[in-house]
Amino acid sequence: MAKLADSNTKKTEINTSGKGIKNINAFVLIFSIIVISAILTYFVPAGEYERVEQDGRTMVIPDSFQKTESAPVGFFDIFTSIHKGMVNGGGIIFFVLMVGGAFGILKATGALDALIVTMSRKLANKEMFLIPVLMLFFAAGGTLMGLAEETIIYIAIVTPLAIALGFDAFVGFAIVSIGANIGFMAAVMNPFNIGVAQSIAELPTFSGMGLRLALLAVFYAAGVIFVYRYAKKVKKHPQIKYFGNFDPANTKNIAPDAKLETRHKWVLAVFLINFVVLIFGVMKYGWYITEIAGLFLLFGVIIGIIGKLHSNKIADSFIIGAMEVLSGALIIGFAQAILVIFQDGKMMDPILYYASEMLNNIAPALTAIGMFFVQLCINFLVPSGSGQAALTMPIMAPLADLVGVTRQTAVLAFQLGDGVTNSIFPTSGVLIAGLAVAGIPYTKWVKWVWPLVLIQVGIGIIFLLIAHAIGYGPF
Repeated sequence: MAKLADSNTKKTEINTSGKGIKNINAFVLIFSIIVISAILTYFVPAGEYERVEQDGRTMVIPDSFQKTESAPVGFFDIFTSIHKGMVNGGGIIFFVLMVGGAFGILKATGALDALIVTMSRKLANKEMFLIPVLMLFFAAGGTLMGLAEETIIYIAIVTPLAIALGFDAFVGFAIVSIGANIGFMAAVMNPFNIGVAQSIAELPTFSGMGLRLALLAVFYAAGVIFVYRYAKKVKKHPQIKYFGNFDPANTKNIAPDAKLETRHKWVLAVFLINFVVLIFGVMKYGWYITEIAGLFLLFGVIIGIIGKLHSNKIADSFIIGAMEVLSGALIIGFAQAILVIFQDGKMMDPILYYASEMLNNIAPALTAIGMFFVQLCINFLVPSGSGQAALTMPIMAPLADLVGVTRQTAVLAFQLGDGVTNSIFPTSGVLIAGLAVAGIPYTKWVKWVWPLVLIQVGIGIIFLLIAHAIGYGPF
């Protein structure tokens, strides 16, 4: 869930037209960065800014940078930094685990599976409605609950359904994968990327929702049009269809035996009420990650009871849900360990100083776009959304202050950079696993989806320019 505990954090084999490529385990990669950072403390000149507390957030005083005596990090400190990172990131780590556990209870009720199967059946004779309706469902899942690895299950349902309705594997896979990623990129209320990033940037939780809703609408329209045009094309030219792992002759009765029962409807209704209460609490009482984690746990238990789960099943499902996001939660701690090295070695502020010096002669709007492309590159190496937030936002937030970009705009650059390339980067374990289920070679998929990715990059740039122009805030 939430691009956290997916196979991004595991060693993944990528099959590209018969050639196997092994990715580096994300923990190995981050530990390597920790070691390199420790070595750099012996060579990078140390320095510090003065900081003040202002309106509840820590602010860097722009002209206060001073060089200081170097503070190289020792060999054993490399290993103790990981524990310090875990402690520093403890609040966010446990937030992720609790929300993941609550979603585990929701999954155990079977309500989501029953809903998608029922929707698929009802749309079976209305094939051109299949694309916008199901993509909206998956976009909602991505933007509200960080739907990610769960899409693999739905790919196995929707892809053969699309083939049975006269489309092909690309259409079925895109409905699920692109739909979910559209929601993940817009991140209207995704606790795993926007929630973590705003917490680190000291922004009110889920603030700036209006612009993200507009972003979601534009991304959704672009995605639906892209998939819809291809779907019409394969209807008109059947010879170009690609079926992947699914034989068209065996796709007539593909929906698993799942019925949307009354209890499922109540579970889904309560799940939506949870987000209504969440919005009210955040806006009215300024709830932060502690209150939000508690709310998800409370509604998780209520959902389990309504879903007629035994108390032991509720507990077990919570543990399973937490386990699914455990790898991503631990990556937050490892990413924080890099920052511990930077801070102990007094490298953080020199990085901010030299970066701000380079960017001061550039228009702030272009700086925001530069942040976007930096995040795009980092997403290849650290595909975990919360892990990337933990790694980059402690640098990007104060850098935004120094170069005249709002912190909310810096977070927007993060979420866009974290999300756009999930559809093409081979380090995305969810993407590779989903392609394997659909039987689509990675190279074929990249060739097919590349134009949409470029469109999404363009949309992202436009929204970053808008964010800078309006002073996207509150700060």
